[in-house]
Amino acid sequence: MKIFITGIAGAIGSHMAERLLAEGHEVVGVDALTPYYSPDIKKINISDIEAKGAKVFIKDLVVDDLGALLEGVEYIFHFAAQPGISASTAFDEYVRNNIVATEKLLHVAQNLPTLKGFIHASTSSVYGSFAGGDEETVPQPTSYYGVTKLAAEQLALSYGRNKGLPVSVLRFFSVYGERERPEKLYHKLIKAVLEDKEFSIYEGAEKHIRSYTYVSDIIDGCMLVLNDFQKAKGQIFNLGNDTTMTTGEGIDLIEEIIGKKVKRVVLPPRSGDQLETSANITKMRKTFGYNPKVQLKEGLEAEVLWFKYKIWNKGI
Repeated sequence: MKIFITGIAGAIGSHMAERLLAEGHEVVGVDALTPYYSPDIKKINISDIEAKGAKVFIKDLVVDDLGALLEGVEYIFHFAAQPGISASTAFDEYVRNNIVATEKLLHVAQNLPTLKGFIHASTSSVYGSFAGGDEETVPQPTSYYGVTKLAAEQLALSYGRNKGLPVSVLRFFSVYGERERPEKLYHKLIKAVLEDKEFSIYEGAEKHIRSYTYVSDIIDGCMLVLNDFQKAKGQIFNLGNDTTMTTGEGIDLIEEIIGKKVKRVVLPPRSGDQLETSANITKMRKTFGYNPKVQLKEGLEAEVLWFKYKIWNKGI
């Protein structure tokens, strides 16, 4: 099958591309290489997946014509987004890259005669401060990111309700692993420990509870949806690891793996942070037999190795 991936140079998009290529699919993808974090990291990811056969194009979903690239596409994975909870990122950027970009893509997708499924990547941030309910729980986002991602997923579902577009929404929980963004916890932490630098952590964050989900478990879930899409059509699914740990326990594991302590600097609490995420994956288990396999220490060991080889040794 020909499969189209947005945000293909990111952590999840690039891993998805590799899995699809390994299973014999044709993969075409786009990424805008926005300056939210160093494009050099994404260029490393692009090089890795192009070497395996992916066709990657630098495109902006809001302004660029995707018509030719989408010709013959059967499934779309929409991973591109303005991520994170950042005081320096304007609300307009979240609106542009999460809502407007999604609408532009949906508008094109509805006219694709070959399209069988549109899989929209969302986030546990739509639930708000406490993300422990099932898919019927009323969303109460507390950040620009959560608000605009909720709007984007509902926009996608509305195309299904009103225009017949075959859409499914997957809400990801605290994804980590190789190619993790540099502003995310473990990337920052590994870098600080290896370089013997200070590590800034927001007050109270060490007690936050998270369903840390290794990237391969996310990809496993995406593949289950792809391979039996009719079960997913029109549905929302939580996708994550239902084993929880505190951020403090995760920090301890990194110190154990690397064999060094980190120099912690405590900052004032950050507005919009989730206090707890606990992935309720009952629906995903019942529908697809989904079962995450990778526990946190194993996944972090893999991320540390990736960071040393791909990032630290190259001075990025």
